[in-house]
Amino acid sequence: MTDYRTEKDTLGDVRVPANALWGAQTQRAVENYPISGLREHPVFIRSFIYLKKAAALANKELKGMDAKLADAIISACDDLLKNESNYREQFVVDVFQAGAGTSFNMNVNEVIANLANRVLGGKLGEYKPINPNDHVNMAQSTNDVFPTAIRVATVLLLSELIPEIEALALAFEAKGREFADVIKSGRTHLQDAVPVTLGQEFKAYGVAIKRANGLLVTSADELHELAIGGTATGTGINTPKGYRFAVVRHLNEMTGYNFKSMEDLREGMQSQLAISATSGAYRNLALELTRITNDLRLLASGPQTGLAEIILPAVQPGSSIMPGKVNPSMLECMNQVLFHIIGSDTAIAYATQAGQLELNVMMPLMAFEILFSIEILKNFLPVFVEKCIRGIEADRKRCEAYYISSPSLATALNPLIGYARAAEIAKESAKSGKPIPQLLREKKLMSEEEIARIFTPEFLAGQADQV
Repeated sequence: MTDYRTEKDTLGDVRVPANALWGAQTQRAVENYPISGLREHPVFIRSFIYLKKAAALANKELKGMDAKLADAIISACDDLLKNESNYREQFVVDVFQAGAGTSFNMNVNEVIANLANRVLGGKLGEYKPINPNDHVNMAQSTNDVFPTAIRVATVLLLSELIPEIEALALAFEAKGREFADVIKSGRTHLQDAVPVTLGQEFKAYGVAIKRANGLLVTSADELHELAIGGTATGTGINTPKGYRFAVVRHLNEMTGYNFKSMEDLREGMQSQLAISATSGAYRNLALELTRITNDLRLLASGPQTGLAEIILPAVQPGSSIMPGKVNPSMLECMNQVLFHIIGSDTAIAYATQAGQLELNVMMPLMAFEILFSIEILKNFLPVFVEKCIRGIEADRKRCEAYYISSPSLATALNPLIGYARAAEIAKESAKSGKPIPQLLREKKLMSEEEIARIFTPEFLAGQADQV
């Protein structure tokens, strides 16, 4: 029994592993592009199969394909969708491949064709009666299937990420309530500034994440417009009347989403602006979260020679040589994830502008970058929230010591004793090291009742929240 079978394509004979469900064109891609060892995301594979099933349903409905053949293709797609993990090893094309994704499209076509022929009693690799190009790819082109699959897959994967981002925002807001009474020195230009509460800082983090998440959701709305039915150049050549709408209708029935056909399918071939816009909004989320994680690392610095206003949960020993050292490991990991997202957006931006005339051939890169970036943040966020954010504690004594000794505290005295006198108090505090409340008592500038009223979170840090 041989380890290989021989198949023919338009270029000649190709040796294919004997039991592989893929065929000649896939095998050529395996040999031509042994680049990263990375394979397409499972959600991307699923989206492709959804589209192949929807196309078969549409072709059957519109009398473009014999019902028996269409039913076999539909059955093969159902098998792949039901048993995803069992068939994953059949999708072998590297994520870095020929332009537009023709290799992966044929990988899917050949796998489905072999499974469908098995249903009809055909032999592996003979493609009778069902042919990968003539039947599985009927009324399709890589040029419309691949960009459609990117959009569908991104929508599906974002539906898993969005709730995790919302959970992060809620975790920050919960810490905002917990730390509402922890007054501390504000900092602008990394220098002492008027007081804020630790709770206000954390609440603002939650609001920022919610806002960035909202922008991401809004940008992703554009992904619901699909180019399927445009075939090679967006003209719809070789498609029956009503085909593109039928495919989208069947796709919606399968996924539960409300996708729709693009107004101009040619634009769907030429432009990948929707992917770029979504990636850009995702990058902005990453930038906001990077800013916040950097803040948290700074606030947790120490414990003796840094700010040390917050205490992070210890998740692992921090050094192989320094006993007892604990690092902000979860924040450091998050930074690396976020840096990758930002870098992926740069790659997507370059790929977006690389479209030429009727087609953007850089879609395989775009598909990999956006889906991988969503995947890594989706996977890490639940752990990050549980093992980092929810366990953060405030060092209340350290926060109080900083704020009460800060010369910037004198700002609150401006409307009470005047700017000039407040400036004198601030200078003396900085020179002597005496806290401002102590100087006010010594100079009898305020009564104990006034001092008690002023040096509170409500007075020092709550003015903007008054209604």
